[in-house]
Amino acid sequence: MKQYLDLVTHIRDQGVFKEDRTGTGTLSVFGYQMRFNLAEGFPLVTTKKVHLKSIIHELLWFISGDTNIRYLVQNGVGIWNQWPYQSWLRQTGRDQALEMHSPEWKAGLKEFVERIKTDAEFAQQYGDLGPVYGRQWRNFEGVDQLAQIVDDIQSNPDSRRLIVSAWNPKDIPVMVKSGLPPCHSLFQFYISEGRLSCQLYQRSADVFLGVPFNIASYAALTMMIAQVTGLQLGDFVHSFGDAHLYTNHMDQIEEQLGRSTFPLPKLAINPQVKSLFDFVYDDFELHDYQSHGSISAPVAV
Repeated sequence: MKQYLDLVTHIRDQGVFKEDRTGTGTLSVFGYQMRFNLAEGFPLVTTKKVHLKSIIHELLWFISGDTNIRYLVQNGVGIWNQWPYQSWLRQTGRDQALEMHSPEWKAGLKEFVERIKTDAEFAQQYGDLGPVYGRQWRNFEGVDQLAQIVDDIQSNPDSRRLIVSAWNPKDIPVMVKSGLPPCHSLFQFYISEGRLSCQLYQRSADVFLGVPFNIASYAALTMMIAQVTGLQLGDFVHSFGDAHLYTNHMDQIEEQLGRSTFPLPKLAINPQVKSLFDFVYDDFELHDYQSHGSISAPVAV
């Protein structure tokens, strides 16, 4: 994963300071691209442990069209919890009384997540992120983009219109209320000599915390679609708009940059699955993943 470490180093050394929506501050660059040959291994960062369980469950959640965090919470995935929690605090007038990431705030988050998990009515009211990724992928103004993209890849593999967009301007104000407008906002497929490649455009990227998840998620999605369309693996190309490192992640970044890389692991997918919408968590198995330990850092909400 030298490509990823090169990106981190580039932002650390060349990035400019920018204020941001969260008030944290970032080092930022605009415009960068990485390329991964998926035939060479599964691009999962090895300089810190990455939680593949969360990545696969989130991807299946997107593909299903779901936008409520209850499925994720019930499967032990907490990567989306803080946005609806903060929205709930605002709606109930408690956001000013709890300093973000304070012990009291964290205790409240734990209670919120437990209520999402156990109380279906509470989850329905406060656990939905609005019309985010899953909604746009499966129902963009009535269009099931994922079903259409699979059909188009099979019927017209030379098309230059193999695109899925999560950026729906009409729905952005709704998404902002309890979640985020899509950061990984558009992706395109390309078929050449029987190999399927995918390019992602990510408008905004938290490079330390988020990007390792994004790389693995879209690599897995490309593998899934290649399997159900009978294609071999090509490249995953990751293109960025605003790629940034939060200023409160700099110690963690230096720790990671001081670590050596390991060979890429392999992701095995159940070959019996023939529809993109039939995959379940147990259809994925990671082999030969060797990594350094995890590195924790606060999420900017």
